[in-house]
Amino acid sequence: MITLFLDNWQTYLTGFGNTILASIIALVFSLIIGSAFAIMELLPSRLLRVIAHIYIEVFRNIPLLVVAMFFYIVVPQYVVRLDGFMAGTIGLTLYTSSFIAETVRAGILAVDPGQMEGARANGLTYWQAMRYIVLPQAYKIVIPPLGNQFINLIKNSSVLAFLAGFDLMYQAQTVASATFKTFSAYFIVGFFYLVLTLPLSYYMRYLEKKLA
Repeated sequence: MITLFLDNWQTYLTGFGNTILASIIALVFSLIIGSAFAIMELLPSRLLRVIAHIYIEVFRNIPLLVVAMFFYIVVPQYVVRLDGFMAGTIGLTLYTSSFIAETVRAGILAVDPGQMEGARANGLTYWQAMRYIVLPQAYKIVIPPLGNQFINLIKNSSVLAFLAGFDLMYQAQTVASATFKTFSAYFIVGFFYLVLTLPLSYYMRYLEKKLA
């Protein structure tokens, strides 16, 4: 197994780098998009609430692979050309954002309504109060489920393997096909995923205790 890694370390590191890059991009944008739709669900405007609800329900109830394949096959034919990495990352972002939206919405609802009322009474606009008063408290409340979503995002990034996204799983398939050492090839990939997810898991626990 060690020999297999030493013979193919560049291949694995390329996949490791692409997995990290896709995960970071998807993490940042899914948090932004998810938070935006969480706020939309709570606005007085019925139209915006309906739009947010449709978005969340659609992406939560369609398999990630279907979403990613849509951007890999359909979008390039009718809109703009996307490679496997871009299509997979976009699909991963939209899929994850729908779950983050529900998580953040629950956090906002858990914040005392008096916080918003007090902020508005002191001259802040709705958006200023949401940004500076409500959302920071909501994020503290939902740190554990957000951490789980981020860890799931990293594991779900393996969907790029089906789109020639050159991630860890894709590179493992390449090595396994070339060497016929399937178990060893995927065991090494499992180790790389642990390197990504375990530190994040422990950091989220530390953050949860620190902010408690």
